[in-house]
Amino acid sequence: MSEVYAVRRERVRERCAAGGGAVALVSRPANVRYLAGVAPEGAALLVGEDEDVLLCGRPPGEQPGEGRPDEALRMRLLPAPGADPAVAGARLAAAQGAGTLAVEEHHLTVARHRALGSVAPGLRLVDLGGAVEQLRYVKDEEEISCLRIAAEITDQALGELLESILVGRTERHLALELERRLVDHGADGPAFPTSVGTGPNSGKGTHRPSDRRVEEGDFLSVCLGASYRGYRCEIGRTFVIGTSPADWQIELYDLVFAAQRAGREALLPGAACRDVDRAARHVLDLAGHADDLPPLTGHGVGLEIDEDPQLAPSAMGKLDACVPVTVEPGVHLPGRGGVRIDDTLVVRPEADGGPELLTITTKELLAL
Repeated sequence: MSEVYAVRRERVRERCAAGGGAVALVSRPANVRYLAGVAPEGAALLVGEDEDVLLCGRPPGEQPGEGRPDEALRMRLLPAPGADPAVAGARLAAAQGAGTLAVEEHHLTVARHRALGSVAPGLRLVDLGGAVEQLRYVKDEEEISCLRIAAEITDQALGELLESILVGRTERHLALELERRLVDHGADGPAFPTSVGTGPNSGKGTHRPSDRRVEEGDFLSVCLGASYRGYRCEIGRTFVIGTSPADWQIELYDLVFAAQRAGREALLPGAACRDVDRAARHVLDLAGHADDLPPLTGHGVGLEIDEDPQLAPSAMGKLDACVPVTVEPGVHLPGRGGVRIDDTLVVRPEADGGPELLTITTKELLAL
């Protein structure tokens, strides 16, 4: 992997050179990990003209799932407790004779930005912008392999839960059990806080588990994901508790399933992001649910659970091959509940079979 990280850092260096500078200070954790293999809390990476240095307050790799650093990368541990690695990086850049330093202004606080300027007043600070995020947009096959394993872990955890007794258990308890199972199967941890919604809480995209207990006749919606070597996936499924779903539950489920299928089928290289959203949203709009829909149909995943691209009505840009995204339409009916179906897929050309589905737990409406 050392060679992979070196190539990534060289691409950052080329971006800086094209913008009139040759030195960059990367501080956003996901970006540091992408370029260095590891990102201890608060760490910063100086991408210099001739040498790259990872600055951190403690030795990397001490925390579970933190990753392993590029062995070819020079590391500098800060001797003073509480010292800011980003500030130390600016001081080092100045000592190396840099005249311009590109920084991630979208990640730095105002106070931190001022501190960089104060320790190296001779440096001209410019904005690196989203240069590293743009490099992260298209994944290589090693990254996709990590996402594939994260999805397998997630499917395993969810499948085991479905085999247990659910009636009478609280949303909070089920969420905690799912997160434990993720770790048991090899995850670094959950990719995001697990959501479990029952009855009137089902189908909410941002529901936080409560002490409500599962009852017969409920919709049960679950959204979870594993993080594996830093790469995060997402799955969402909705089930019925009991043996006979009500007619309205079957109708609503079939509708959301059709919308999700339309969104998945639209995932092709060159497709406009807004058109993928429109494909899924159109199915629900026609059924009269325009006011019940979330603001987006899906989003990119990787070292963060919510990355570009965004699949939304106002989204700009087009999809590329090897871009992993979620497709997650849902409808929530206040007071009754709802349905959400969510998969993680990788955009692939039709010649390669079209979108690669990573999360494979059945989307059949199961009665549990």
